[in-house]
This record gives sequence, structure tokens and C-alpha cells, in this order.
Amino acid sequence: MVSTYCNTISDVALVGGGGNPQPGEISLAHNGVLFLDELPEFKRTVLEVMRQPMEERKVTISRAKVSMDFPASFMFLASMNPCPCGFYNHPDKDCTCSPIMVQRYLNKISGPLLDRIDLHVEVTPVAFSELSNKQEQEKSYMVRDRVIAARAIQEKRFEQQVGIYSNAQMGSKLLKEVCEIDATGQHLLKTAMERLNLSARAYDRILKVARTIADLADASHIQPEHLAEAIQYRSLDREGWAG
Repeated sequence: MVSTYCNTISDVALVGGGGNPQPGEISLAHNGVLFLDELPEFKRTVLEVMRQPMEERKVTISRAKVSMDFPASFMFLASMNPCPCGFYNHPDKDCTCSPIMVQRYLNKISGPLLDRIDLHVEVTPVAFSELSNKQEQEKSYMVRDRVIAARAIQEKRFEQQVGIYSNAQMGSKLLKEVCEIDATGQHLLKTAMERLNLSARAYDRILKVARTIADLADASHIQPEHLAEAIQYRSLDREGWAG
């Protein structure tokens, strides 16, 4: 199931609540996909209430006489422009926004929220020459087979762990056991942590993504190239994006 929502939604409608507590849209997206288009256009209060559910995979609604938990294990997807006009860092077109406008726009997304998003992917415009390129691309069924194989590896890895079925669900203790890296990888990750000023949460998520990349490559151990790719997916952690 894929649920898509506009930026006029309220925090109660998204997370749940009310006088008689009811599940919100993120609980309705349980075991599915929650997609928020034009992320900075959502009210910051709406976005911030998502932090706890994204971390704990559940929503807790507390009232004077009752406290209720609603499931909220969803895959969170979001899209956004790099600035109000959409042309910041565009290879061919000039951005018409002032630096203050760009910073104000980016600051609508807080650092703690970005921390909880595993993959940050910047999509640049596709040139006509690439659109018309007839070069053979990897078939979708081949990608699907790789993903199925990686999920099977993870299911076997966590078959003794109650309630854990994938790398993304690992806790800190299990992470240290499953995501061991060699000296080269440790040096690479240490350098990235210092240069990008990454948080402890970002560190954990890099290891989880690197472990998944290794699973997709059918590798028994995390290699430096897997870590390097995972670090590349933290592009929004650089200075200028933290709100």
C-alpha cells in the first residue's frame, strides 16, 4: 500500500489522536509506504511529530485515563526541491533565490528528522541525450531478484530474533554483532563522521545501509566500497541543511 498526502494535513490527522484516540495516516500506512510530496511545504510541527514513530515504529497516544499504542512500521519516502524556485545547483539554469531564501527553505527540515531518513538522493535533470540513449539497461526483474535474495539473507540472519526481519530493524546491540567492519572501513567511517559532522544516529544508519548493500552484492562482510556507497547517501547531512 502507498499512501500519499498533501501539505495541508494536520499533525493529529497524520499521527493520530483526538478526544477518542484514533489512528492517524502513518498507522494506516503500517507495513506500506508513506509518501510526502514537497516536504518543506508541510508545517514543521507536523513533520516533527513523525520523529518518534519513525524511530520506534509505533505511535503512543496518551490521555488522562488511557494510553494507546498504534503500529506505525512504514517506509517513509519524501521529495523536495533544493530551493523555492527549484534551480539551486542546477547545471544549466540560474537560481533566482537569495542565500537567505534558500537557507530558510532548507531549515524547514530539521536535522533530527533528516537523521532518521536512511537514503538522501539528489536527482539532477536528465539530458535529452540520455533519454534517447538506446543502451541496454539492467532489467527490472534482475533488480527484483537481487532484492528478493537480499531479503532472504536477512530473514535467515534474524530468524532467532523476535520481531526483527530486516537490517533496518536492528537495535544498537545487534548492530555491533552484525555490522563488523575492518580497519580500512573504520578509518573511512571515522573520516566521514568528522568531515560531515554526523550524529550517532547517522552512524548507525550508515552501517545498516552498508550491510544491506553488502547483502545485495551477496557479500558475507561489509567491504569499504559498501561503506563508501552508504556514506554517499548522507548528502543532506552536510553544512547548510540542518534546521
